Amino acid sequence: MKADVLNKAGEIVGSVELDENIFAIEPKPYVVHQAVVAYLANQRQGTQSAKTKGEVSGSGKKPWRQKGTGRARVGTKRNPVWRHGGVAFAPKPRDYDQKLNKKMRRLAMKSVFSSKAAEGEIKFIDELAFEVPKTKEMVAVLNNLNLKKTLVVIAENDVNVVKSVRNIATADCTLVGTLNVYDMLNCDNMLITKAALEKIQEVYA
Repeated sequence: MKADVLNKAGEIVGSVELDENIFAIEPKPYVVHQAVVAYLANQRQGTQSAKTKGEVSGSGKKPWRQKGTGRARVGTKRNPVWRHGGVAFAPKPRDYDQKLNKKMRRLAMKSVFSSKAAEGEIKFIDELAFEVPKTKEMVAVLNNLNLKKTLVVIAENDVNVVKSVRNIATADCTLVGTLNVYDMLNCDNMLITKAALEKIQEVYA
């Protein structure tokens, strides 16, 4: 399985061999779904908190007698119905983390790679480097390659590339080591450097 390698001008300058175990498997939607759910759950801080009627300040004394006043019965000023009362079923700090085993995580990544490769949503570039951060140059590259909402995948943390991409509203940049299913699905196209492809095939083969 081969794919064209492009340069910054959008011209074909070579080809690469793609591992069929990564880019040509049958996608497993249920595994991808589970990976996305786990990713989003793990982004939650779980620090929300509110006080119950047992935690707010105020007397626990019964405000008035049960019967005979014409008013509603009430046992404490800290009642959730009252102003300054506690919160009924108050949220408390909790851990939302979900664990996904290694095999499922790898299968989800391969499924997305294969799905995007089949739909022609992955493009490979020979090199992506700038002498200084230049958003204008990065926009020109994306236009030359006819890419819209794009995830740029690089092998090493190149500050110039990262800074060139980050001011583009329709593009994002990530390293092979931090690549995840959610970001891959959240873009229309992926632009992968040749060096990043080698790392991907080394990790997921």
